[in-house]
Amino acid sequence: PKEKKKKYFRKHSGPKAEKKKLKKQEIPTEKDERKRNPRAFAVQSAVRMAKTFHRAQDIKAKKHHIPVVDRTPLEPPPVVIVVAGPPKVGKSTLIRCLIKNFTRQKLGDICGPVTIVSGKKRRLTFMECNNDINTMIDLAKVADLVLMLIDASFGFEMETFEFLNICQVHGFPRIMGVLTHLDSFKNKKTLRKTKKNLKHRFWTEVYQGAKLFYLSGMVYGEYQTQEVKNLGRFISVMKFRPLVWQTSHPYVLVDRMEDLTDPERIRTDPKCDRTVSLYGFLRGTLLKNRGQVHIPGVGDFQVSEVNFLPDPCPLPHGQKKRALNEKERMLYAPMAGVGGVVYDKDAVYIDVPTSHIIQQEQTRPTTELVQSLIDTHATLDVKMAASKVSLFSNSAVLEPTDMEEPESFDFIVLKQVLFLVLCLRELVWDPSTQRERRRVVFTEEEEEEEEAASGSSDEEHHDCDKAEQEEENSLATFLKEARSDCGKKGAAPPAKKQKVEKTEAELPAFANSEDELEMSEDDDDHSDDEDSGDGSTEEEVSEDEGLVKKPTRSESDEDDQGVSTGSYSFLKCLLVQHLSLRWKENLQLKASQAFLQQQEEAPNLRKLVYGSADEEEPMEELGGLFRISRPQKNRRFGANAVDCSRFLPDSFYTWDLQEMLNSIRDCFVTGKWEEDQDAATQLKEDDELYGDFEDLETGEVHKQQQDQHDEDEDDAAASQVEEDAEEIEKKTRLEKKRRLKQRFDAEYDDGEDTYFDDLKEMMQKQAELNRAEFEGVDDETRVQYEGFRPGMYIRLEIPSLPCEFVSNFDPHYPIILGGLGSSEGNVGYLQMRLKKHRWYDRILKTRDPLILSLGWRRFQTVPLYHMEDHNGRHRLLKYTPQHMHCGASIWGPITPQGSGFLAVQSVAGTKANFRIAATGVVLDLDKSVTIVKKLKLIGYPYKIFKNTCFIKGMFNTLLEVAKFEGASVRTVSGVRGQIKKALSTPPGAYRATFEDRLLMSDIVFLRSWYPVSVPQLYNPVTSLLLPLGQKDTWTGMRTLGQLKHDLGIRNKPNTDSLYKPVTRAPRRFNPLRIPKELQKALPFKSKLKQQQPKGKTTRDLQRATVIREPHERKVAALLHALGTVHYYRTKKARTKQRAKHKEFLQQKEAQEEAKLKRQKEARKKLYRVMGQTDQKKQRSSLRGALQD
Repeated sequence: PKEKKKKYFRKHSGPKAEKKKLKKQEIPTEKDERKRNPRAFAVQSAVRMAKTFHRAQDIKAKKHHIPVVDRTPLEPPPVVIVVAGPPKVGKSTLIRCLIKNFTRQKLGDICGPVTIVSGKKRRLTFMECNNDINTMIDLAKVADLVLMLIDASFGFEMETFEFLNICQVHGFPRIMGVLTHLDSFKNKKTLRKTKKNLKHRFWTEVYQGAKLFYLSGMVYGEYQTQEVKNLGRFISVMKFRPLVWQTSHPYVLVDRMEDLTDPERIRTDPKCDRTVSLYGFLRGTLLKNRGQVHIPGVGDFQVSEVNFLPDPCPLPHGQKKRALNEKERMLYAPMAGVGGVVYDKDAVYIDVPTSHIIQQEQTRPTTELVQSLIDTHATLDVKMAASKVSLFSNSAVLEPTDMEEPESFDFIVLKQVLFLVLCLRELVWDPSTQRERRRVVFTEEEEEEEEAASGSSDEEHHDCDKAEQEEENSLATFLKEARSDCGKKGAAPPAKKQKVEKTEAELPAFANSEDELEMSEDDDDHSDDEDSGDGSTEEEVSEDEGLVKKPTRSESDEDDQGVSTGSYSFLKCLLVQHLSLRWKENLQLKASQAFLQQQEEAPNLRKLVYGSADEEEPMEELGGLFRISRPQKNRRFGANAVDCSRFLPDSFYTWDLQEMLNSIRDCFVTGKWEEDQDAATQLKEDDELYGDFEDLETGEVHKQQQDQHDEDEDDAAASQVEEDAEEIEKKTRLEKKRRLKQRFDAEYDDGEDTYFDDLKEMMQKQAELNRAEFEGVDDETRVQYEGFRPGMYIRLEIPSLPCEFVSNFDPHYPIILGGLGSSEGNVGYLQMRLKKHRWYDRILKTRDPLILSLGWRRFQTVPLYHMEDHNGRHRLLKYTPQHMHCGASIWGPITPQGSGFLAVQSVAGTKANFRIAATGVVLDLDKSVTIVKKLKLIGYPYKIFKNTCFIKGMFNTLLEVAKFEGASVRTVSGVRGQIKKALSTPPGAYRATFEDRLLMSDIVFLRSWYPVSVPQLYNPVTSLLLPLGQKDTWTGMRTLGQLKHDLGIRNKPNTDSLYKPVTRAPRRFNPLRIPKELQKALPFKSKLKQQQPKGKTTRDLQRATVIREPHERKVAALLHALGTVHYYRTKKARTKQRAKHKEFLQQKEAQEEAKLKRQKEARKKLYRVMGQTDQKKQRSSLRGALQD
């Protein structure tokens, strides 16, 4: 039988249970550790404590950064995440998995930026970086986070280190490594070792502790869901350090491009410059309108127009919640080909019918006529052929076949209006069944609805005579019903469409006075009903298209009403009049002019107050004191119209702001008044002044407190004022206490707030001040003051772009709009500090063209390298020094000082070697540095007078000599001299003095410095203009070596520099001859001996050659063999003896160790016994002492 586990019983008594009870009650179980055991926390070593303290302070100081003002907007732009790495490492797969993780949506080909909503406060833009060095450079400048993919089965590749070095130069963004292809490792130990090696090498390049993710393997072509989810969580919560270049320049990563050029112009001239609109989220800093931008790979351009658009991928707004719902998981990728793509003139709409993805909303036109034309499903002729019209309510129905007379122009216009009317009543959207339904309208219902709807309009404009006003009102009612039908007749269900405010198609006849704006007499019957039904005021908002009017409740309820066609005569009159007025032109201007004209006229105050301007009409009096004001029967007053009696268009205030409400709060009775002006106080004074009074008619005496109701109201007002006063006084006291406490803390506290904390607090206050400056201002006004702020989705229109930009457009290559400062569009001289990269295998030569990435730009220029000497001279270098910085002067775009740059010699193709040639920084922006080149002038002496000589061959004219008078000269042998005076002949000769006498063979030279001019070459890299598939083949100016190699030209060497074979003639020395007199004086030992020369040795004196006999040879061979054997045996015995001796030594050493160990143990025992004996003696002595 299976043994049952012993059941766990919780302890209810005992010390553990008591501790748990105390813990639940949050009562501390024991005192503070330092108080309980102070000796454990005492300083054991002062040196160790100092080291610990210093280490803690160093760690704390390392975390400090120079605080910068937080300029991030409330709704920041999406975070740019660049996925970089070598080819075939899994970049596209990772992007697809991350998009699926965040949006539950699969993408095919990753083209261009893909923007998604990843959380409640963060959006992400993914961009894949291909192997082109141009793309690497551009994306490193705009990246907020770089996902560096590394193939673990292969190791680090050159692209990884190139991208890291590019990031280091242009401002280091956050970098996160991702290891892929880990499933290729079968051995776990090898996998663990590889991970460790790659991690530590990655830390060396980035920083110690940089995050490295491991994607262990793939399941059905995708990475594992949990690993992708963990990576997405890291991305969602990551914080980013603002980079200097990005925060000081506006830039846009373009996610959409449209060609606005006239098609006819393109047809006639395909190579004409194009007008292009580019879309994207603004990042960095504020962008001014009509500024200058640079497109890397294209060039510098002037922006003609900038607009901000509704956010195509907005952040979710609303109540607090833990996660996003499905509708808020948005995806915006116009270039990625998600679903069907529909192009408009200046818009692209991506349709994903089977998904919840919300692409850019189609902004419907706000004019009803244009809306109805858009929603038309049939042509004009088909509609007119099928249409029937009745000119009067009880007349027969007319068909197009009944019209025999030729159609006039006016009747054609009438047909168009009727066609629009019929279009608006064709289909109706039924929200309950979620489908379009066709409505049947009967003639009797039309008549009834016409009568019921004649009063639904508050304001109508008319210019016809009064006899036709009733028909005009019917037409206005009909147009309103058409608008409501058009609102219901949308192509998509209202639940999924963004609400668009409908613009009322009012007849644009602008009255000159309020009398003309009043309604006709016949509308008086419906005025009471309309006043009760139209309680909600109409809000009018000024927009680009005109006045947008929100429909009232009564208008929205009239959807089911029929349509009255009106009379043909009225329509003809109306349409001809409107055609003559050309009312479609400048509607907004005409409306504003008419509105201003009304403001200038003096208002009729009697009509505004009493509703009538007729003074002679008898009024009905009430009690002989008051007159009853009744509405005029022949006029109707628009209660819901805009009160324009004293409204100035220039003084526009936003009354939703709390500041504006506070500014007028004291203008009302409930405001905070002064004591002498308060209503309750004045009423009390009136009571004290007048006291009781008697009604003379009735004789009734009224006391002060007789009216209880008034008294209650006064008490309530007085108590309210007292409460407000007490609250103000309480706030004042608290503020005073807070200031006193701050002053006390500043004087007596230890001052734990450091300078760093003060600096952070100051930056925080500045950020709050910046945010509060334009907090309540609408975007239209705010953009005019401060420009377009980061986070907005903007549209930039750029004229005169090269046609190749549009025709060769490739969405896989990023388009970046980098904003330029006021002086960054100019070109001039730049002084730089440059160092050749230690991994680049060739040194750089002066005047060889170099491609620089500086600021937003990539351009080719010709640098001059120089070194500054100790005396301030800038000496030209022929080559860059090894492992040292040197100066460089170029002609290029003006870029702020301190900007980093990198240099490559070629951007064409992929090479096995490291491609980044040099890095550096901009030092100066002027031509203050003069680079000089060493020049040696050589001359020869032709006359020598002691220390003076005449030199020729160095100069050609007297003027040249005069320029160099007093200059120092030297000879090759080191004799120094000075130029004194020019000679008349030969031309160019001069007199010079030297330290010593010269020889005719001496060569005199003059060391001079010649200024060198910087070549003015600025050639932008236009890689985006190349054809598809060839964008990584841009080649600019070639170096001299490349030109000679391509043209097959070989260098002709200098003959004097060639090595020649050395031919030396044998030297013959004369025999030593000593004079006879000298020989006589020499001692004997030194005298020459007369020796006779030796003759040839005779044969008998020469030794004879011994030839052995065969027997002797055998004996010699045997002796040699015996000797060899003996030598081998001796050597073997010696080796054996040495081995035995070595073994003997080891045994002896082991015996010695054992002996020493025994002796040590014996000593230990002896010492232990001696110690015990001493302790016994000591204890016995102590015991005896105590007894004594």
